[in-house]
Amino acid sequence: MSVMESLRARAEPPASSPEEAGRNFRLAMREFASSVAIVACGEGAERNGCTATAVSALSLTPPSILVCLNLASSTLASVRRAGAFCINILGDRHGGLADRFAGRGGFKGPERFEDGDWVSLATGAPALADGAAAIDCRVDEIIEKHSHAILIGLVAAVRVGPAGPALLHWRSRYEALG
Repeated sequence: MSVMESLRARAEPPASSPEEAGRNFRLAMREFASSVAIVACGEGAERNGCTATAVSALSLTPPSILVCLNLASSTLASVRRAGAFCINILGDRHGGLADRFAGRGGFKGPERFEDGDWVSLATGAPALADGAAAIDCRVDEIIEKHSHAILIGLVAAVRVGPAGPALLHWRSRYEALG
């Protein structure tokens, strides 16, 4: 049996419905370990944020980053109003904050910021003082595709925090790396 025949033999049959395809895709994506970040925006009573794992560097020239947010997300609406956001990359000590910003515990909007030490960099968006890193961005473009929006941010400021283990999301739970 050739390598290609072997790979085909292990492949799952095609999904019988869009719902089944979505479930299978979700299961597969749980195998993709990713860093955990809080996307934060706004100032004062207008602050909002959410936990995100769909974050990626886009370009070094100019420095830019992208993050994907659900179209129904209140954070996306707030980013549109603010025109800026901060990607706060979390360390392993921030699992509680990740849960809080994921909506666990029922916290919404500015309530989510009652835990943690928040500062601001160039745009005024909230930056976690002891986060692994904070990448402060001005909105460059928002592209709507399917159920999500791709936010492209031009980096306005960067703050690298204390060294320590990273917080990862893998198989629907948080893990420490390092």
